[in-house]
Amino acid sequence: MALEVTEQNYTEPELILIGIKENGVVIAQKIAAYLKDSFKGKVELDKKYPITIALSKKMDFNDKVVLLIDDVVNGGKTLLYALKPLLEQHPKKIQTLILVARTHKTFPIAVDYVGLSFSTTLNEHIFVEVKNNEVAGAYIE
Repeated sequence: MALEVTEQNYTEPELILIGIKENGVVIAQKIAAYLKDSFKGKVELDKKYPITIALSKKMDFNDKVVLLIDDVVNGGKTLLYALKPLLEQHPKKIQTLILVARTHKTFPIAVDYVGLSFSTTLNEHIFVEVKNNEVAGAYIE
């Protein structure tokens, strides 16, 4: 996935990686290590009812490429709400990276980089397990 990100952004002077709290932050740190770039921040929000969305620190996104990272896209709601603080400025480009995607999106979100894609029923959800800052696995429930 990091190689794909590099290929799509090799001419960019700066790439800001933002992980969605909690698991997205771990994945963002792993991608950043492969990119040899520094991890810039995280987005904090309630994934079930995203009313308040906050960045862990104030950052300048104007005319920069932002990569928004999370563990799973189930319906697309989390990614859609996580875009809110990014759109308060004028980024050059916003891309999304997801470790595991399912095919039943209820919100209009397109994912740029996907690790694995699964077809599930509407009642099934995919969960990524993280232990000691490492992705331990994924399961369907």
